[in-house]
Amino acid sequence: MNILLYVISYFSLLVFLIACVVRAFSYARTPIHLRWELYPVPHEEPKRVGYGGSYYEEAEWWNRPSPRNFLGELKSMAAEILFLKALWEFNRKLWYRSFPFHFGLYILIFTVFIILLYGSLSLIFPDLMTGNVGAGLQFLYQVTGAAGIALSIWGALGLLALRMTDSRMKIYTTPGDIFNLLFFIIAFGTLAAGCLAGVGPSSGMLAFSRGLLSFDTGFETSGLLATGLILTGLLVAYIPLTHMSHFIAKYFTYHNIRWDDAANRRGSKIEAKLAECLAFRPTWSATHIGADGKKTWADIASSIPAQEPKK
Repeated sequence: MNILLYVISYFSLLVFLIACVVRAFSYARTPIHLRWELYPVPHEEPKRVGYGGSYYEEAEWWNRPSPRNFLGELKSMAAEILFLKALWEFNRKLWYRSFPFHFGLYILIFTVFIILLYGSLSLIFPDLMTGNVGAGLQFLYQVTGAAGIALSIWGALGLLALRMTDSRMKIYTTPGDIFNLLFFIIAFGTLAAGCLAGVGPSSGMLAFSRGLLSFDTGFETSGLLATGLILTGLLVAYIPLTHMSHFIAKYFTYHNIRWDDAANRRGSKIEAKLAECLAFRPTWSATHIGADGKKTWADIASSIPAQEPKK
């Protein structure tokens, strides 16, 4: 059983990393998107962000380098990633369910680092881990692990209930959405029950972390904990293969669509990407556009659309 746990754990992590990289490359290689250019953008100078200004206000802005306020971007990204700021502002009802779910996941990621740190130190400095350092890490793991799992399950239950009862959410709810939430609830619930059955340093997650790092199959585990670890591992591998990989897409949505206001200068990468797009031959069903698969975007954009026939 222990060997199976190791294989599934390593395999799940490998699938997760590969799938995330593939997703990121696929998004990065897509054609240039229609930019929103909705101001303020956080990478502008702080004085302009306050009133929604832009470097386009400057005379002869095209002769100057575009501003890049990385601190402003970081602050805006942190508020959105950690606290779901936009959801709080525009859909408070959904935020009360979605925020604990996501924040619980962040706490669990932190807990994984604590567990791996404990396992690494116990292998390198075994004497050190018998004292206050080991006890402190074990206590921190128990607190963050319990909080992370409780918040995630609570949020998933809330999202599941909202999707099944709210008339507006039902329109966008698919069987896949229900399955995903149930997967989280069952996997984390089983893992939590297994952890409660073995919280000491010689069993449970802490022993598993040492075994995972040293491939030692001698640690003690229960069938319940093993099942929870297997389900959680499969969940980790499953996430980036679905639309739950929106955590990758979100970077491109913000940086390449919402915030991108880079100037299209002669000989720039933007000009080359736009030229490539103008050579596409779209096939839209709207007859007034004339996108018959023969005309390029350049032909369509430079012509006057035909009037749709009156019904």
